[in-house]
Amino acid sequence: MFGIPIPRYALVNREFPNQELDYFIEGEDFVEVHGNRFWKPFVEKPVDGDNHSIMIYYPSSAGGGMKELFRKVGNRSSEFHPEVRRVRREGSYIYEEFMPTGGTDVKVYTVGPEYAHAEARKSPVVDGVVMRNHDGKEVRYPVLLTPGEKQIARDVCLAFRQAVCGFDLLRCEGRSYVCDVNGWSFVKNSYKYYDDAACVLRKMFLDAKAPHLSSTIPPTLPWKVSEPVQPLEGLTRQGSGIIGAFGQAEELRCVIAVIRHGDRTPKQKVKLKVTEEKLLNLMLKYNGGRPRTETKLKSAVQLQDLLDATRILVPRTRPGRESDSEAEDIEHAEKLRQVKAVLEEGGHFSGIYRKVQLKPLKWVKVPKINGDGEEERPTEALMVLKYGGVLTHAGRKQAEELGRYFRNNMYPGEGTGLLRLHSTYRHDLKIYSSDEGRVQMSAAAFAKGLLDLEGQLTPILVSLVSKDSSMLDGLDNASIEIKEAKARLSEIITLGTKAVHNIGSPEQPWMVDGAGLPPNASELLPKLAKLTKKVTEQVRILAKDEDEELAETSAYDVIPPYDQAKALGKTNIDVDRIAAGLPCGSEGFLLMFARWRKLERDFYNERKGRFDITQIPDVYDSCKYDLLHNAHLNLEGLDELFKVAQLLADGVIPNEYGINPKQKLKIGSKIARRLLGKILIDLRNTSDEAISVAELKSNQESNSASSTVKDDTDYQSKPHSKIEGSRRTSFTSDVSMDQDDDEDKETKYRLDPKYANVKTPDRHVRTRLYFTSESHIHSLMNVLRYCNIDESLQGEPSLVSDNGLERLYNTRELDYMSYIVLRMFENTEVALEDPKRFRIEMTFSRGADLSPLESTDSWLHQEHTLPIMGPERLQEVGSCLTMETMEKMMRPFAMPPEDFPPPSIPQGFSGYFSKSAAVLERLVNLWPFNKHTAVAVAAAAATAAGGGSSSTSNGKH
Repeated sequence: MFGIPIPRYALVNREFPNQELDYFIEGEDFVEVHGNRFWKPFVEKPVDGDNHSIMIYYPSSAGGGMKELFRKVGNRSSEFHPEVRRVRREGSYIYEEFMPTGGTDVKVYTVGPEYAHAEARKSPVVDGVVMRNHDGKEVRYPVLLTPGEKQIARDVCLAFRQAVCGFDLLRCEGRSYVCDVNGWSFVKNSYKYYDDAACVLRKMFLDAKAPHLSSTIPPTLPWKVSEPVQPLEGLTRQGSGIIGAFGQAEELRCVIAVIRHGDRTPKQKVKLKVTEEKLLNLMLKYNGGRPRTETKLKSAVQLQDLLDATRILVPRTRPGRESDSEAEDIEHAEKLRQVKAVLEEGGHFSGIYRKVQLKPLKWVKVPKINGDGEEERPTEALMVLKYGGVLTHAGRKQAEELGRYFRNNMYPGEGTGLLRLHSTYRHDLKIYSSDEGRVQMSAAAFAKGLLDLEGQLTPILVSLVSKDSSMLDGLDNASIEIKEAKARLSEIITLGTKAVHNIGSPEQPWMVDGAGLPPNASELLPKLAKLTKKVTEQVRILAKDEDEELAETSAYDVIPPYDQAKALGKTNIDVDRIAAGLPCGSEGFLLMFARWRKLERDFYNERKGRFDITQIPDVYDSCKYDLLHNAHLNLEGLDELFKVAQLLADGVIPNEYGINPKQKLKIGSKIARRLLGKILIDLRNTSDEAISVAELKSNQESNSASSTVKDDTDYQSKPHSKIEGSRRTSFTSDVSMDQDDDEDKETKYRLDPKYANVKTPDRHVRTRLYFTSESHIHSLMNVLRYCNIDESLQGEPSLVSDNGLERLYNTRELDYMSYIVLRMFENTEVALEDPKRFRIEMTFSRGADLSPLESTDSWLHQEHTLPIMGPERLQEVGSCLTMETMEKMMRPFAMPPEDFPPPSIPQGFSGYFSKSAAVLERLVNLWPFNKHTAVAVAAAAATAAGGGSSSTSNGKH
């Protein structure tokens, strides 16, 4: 384990309940003990070892709340309490960092220091539902221990001086930690364990009392010697379900999916210049008193301060009255009211959605309070409030349903197959998300459906989803090219110059500049502006009525405080609000009017007589949102506006990421470069591991020998990321093949085939899910379909077939929950060196690309949820896209492995193994050899490394 650092912890010791301690501080998202700060998520454990009420507190950025862990009661082992945010104060507690374990815990049982049996179960921190078999016992599956974990088992056994001992392991980021030692414990249901335990105990007794007999008695039980060995179920044809399998012994090895988030509310932004002293003082309060420094307000406490200040500043009178006579004053007052309304809409956005920026614009020098010189004070600042873009109840429902679809259709075994793979450590799952709240919650909802979980999304998000904004966020790398594309797009629409640079043909219409734009786009712009104005006026009347009601009651001071928990929203529509004629969700008429008025003004500047085509997607989003969620408001002309906006948006949105294939490829490669590199790493790691397992299995079959009880404890599995060999391409390098799949962070744990009642222990599937936004979906797709037009790949056919290219051209939109899936299959009937050993299948879905006007189903209006379109082929049936071809075509646009951060060197370890040592070590760890082979290979690895390594156990009990 190479000197693993001990997780941080701190003790808060109270002599009586609710005792105030000067060394203990609690903030919104942290506790601080003796100056040692623990950020949420953190764990709170009672000091009393007999008190099993353990709490996990979640950060406001994930929705907040607390999960209580307890001893199993029926089928529950934990409960989530979204409203609880403050820690307990009635007793003494230990605070620790929360350790994400991927949703599993490991139970280890020792029989003496040389034997350890391990089983995995679903962690109670995920959804709290206990999985039980038909006998009512908790479902567990035996797993292999790594060498370091075996050393931990030995250390625990010796330290507690208890031969028969049980303890719990947490596997976190490639390291293992002891979190509980239970003492005298036995495996609940394993005949093999009890047979092994009998042999081990018998030898211990004989060594102690009759050593002269110990060596003469066979190590196995006499009635087990003649027992026939049950053959393992062979590989079976799985096929893809979409594109036919090319081999009769094809196994699914890898599923990679890039998925867009679900249905969201329209994204909004309010900008206003502020000179009010209360707001300027608030900026100084949260930027450390620096007059020229920008301030960001994100936490509930900060936003509550802003709301309190805004409530005081908002005029009680209404626009058009005497005190608001000046136009600028009227607009400023309206924007302040909008800010106030946004903050008072408690469920409208949460810590993972909201953001307020205060940027100083002007300063003056004033005398210091103490009279000692001068200091700067800000006199004007720009306030930017971003809100909206929240995942709706429909978005959560879509993501969860898509997760269930993947479970039932993307893996062998018709739904239950994936769950069995996952629970038996034959499914290597990693879920990544961008930093946006709607994307994170889409990932959590998808995981809930994929793994058949229950309960709220916050614990699932924290336990299973990893954020990677550098890979899945941002357009900065291609901002210049996108700006150029939008300028050219505006020229084509307004001036009708579509034919310029036309390199397309009737057979390939997607090669034209501005492909997909309606021929009469310029004529549709005035119509769009007119209809937008018509809808805005109707919403203005509704907002006026609501505004006057608020003015008459003056009830701003009784509005409940900002409530983050509501931001995760409900999974169903609010029937009461709709019945009352109010907008769906938490948006009131005032904010709805602000949204439409901004669209009207931004799209068409009446003073300049100019259209801004970049606002077309926003108009389209608002139309679709209100048709889907606010159809009960009966806004006249909204359906006609939607039709016009859709015609324009279907052409504008794809062309914003490149006006022609060459530009699309350039922009796509810049935006998705890191994601493309990670995908290639995932595919190469999968193929390398599969080949190595096949080689080792072949060696084992040809060198089979008798095994002892100790053999069963020598099986182990470690990551296989860098195997040297002639069949490796130049894409493989000496650095970690995965930013997070390095030696220290992503150890590959596997099922123990000797103990498990599993017919196909050889089956192992790697799943990588990447949740992101529209920009990355378009970018990845553009690289996949246009990579062959790059100069370095001239003459190569496209990865996407002609039919696939035409299908993409006719696709209106890559809508919410659209996805691209790459599945790798291994044909076990061909030679390891054959390029056709691995093939890759590519499919995509348009997502929820169904117009609200096209469906007359009653459920659409009842649930406000559009269905997700099924997958479509990007290749011809029977085609074979090999791993080598995929790498060749993608490598010019992907981040190379050497640009990914190198793996961190564990503490106490002086250096890496040499290449030969690493190969030998992985060979012994990837497949169970007999005892003598394992010892020999391990010794050779240690020799090649030039020395041994130390192991330490860092557990607490």
